[in-house]
Amino acid sequence: MNWNRLESIDQLVEIKEKSLEKPVLIFKHSTRCSISSMVWDRLKRNWKTEDFDRVDPFFLDLIAHRDISNSISKEFDVYHESPQIILIKDGKATYDTSHMGINYNDIMKRL
Repeated sequence: MNWNRLESIDQLVEIKEKSLEKPVLIFKHSTRCSISSMVWDRLKRNWKTEDFDRVDPFFLDLIAHRDISNSISKEFDVYHESPQIILIKDGKATYDTSHMGINYNDIMKRL
């Protein structure tokens, strides 16, 4: 999958701006967690090329960038979890869930 890599706190400004035109999805992944790896694999298997037309997806390596995860929690007023997805529309988090609650079909319905 060709998701955008979230590697700088400055990208959060870009994400908020992008979300004014098209929803943005952030996937927070812990490379040390088997549940996170399983959820990420399941999401990748279901993701379709045409989904990029509906949402701008970002991938955050939580272990490498914990500071960004902390900033996401503050900026979008969501409790930190991992793995976690956060859907952002019009500059605000409109949906978030974690662990086994992360479901491709639920994400697509919320776009």
